[in-house]
Amino acid sequence: MISLVDIALHDFVTNGVKEVFSTMLSMKINQLEPPPDVVFTGEKVISSVGFGGKAQGVVHLYFSKELALLVTTAMLGVKPEELNMDGEVKDVLGEMGNMVVGGVKSHLCDAGLTCQLTVPSITRGAEFQIDCKDPLIHQRFVFDCLSHRLLVELRVKPGE
Repeated sequence: MISLVDIALHDFVTNGVKEVFSTMLSMKINQLEPPPDVVFTGEKVISSVGFGGKAQGVVHLYFSKELALLVTTAMLGVKPEELNMDGEVKDVLGEMGNMVVGGVKSHLCDAGLTCQLTVPSITRGAEFQIDCKDPLIHQRFVFDCLSHRLLVELRVKPGE
């Protein structure tokens, strides 16, 4: 079996994000290299999807409130004033997390590291941060979409 450090997780995450934005939203998103420090001021919305099995971890997608609204309006084809932050926005960002992490899971399974996804969770607010204990791999990716930043954080370690 291949070890986690031998798998090109970077490519799986970045290609997954670009594919989801292109296919589902018809939006161009560019990865920023090296990833700059991203500080969200004001409200942010985080879509988190975990996975467990021979590989355990979580992927967090950090959206500013503005980017969350842009993504949701693009996916649903509605105007921002028609949206409900606790309804449609939550559903769309949860699905975005599922699609990105589903691609990562597929590649892990292909490498013999079978795992299952968790149900997406959405966290919304202004003054908080998410931290995970002792990942073997912790990678951060920053993307630009219509002058808004998307931060994607991957934390993974060997499982059972």
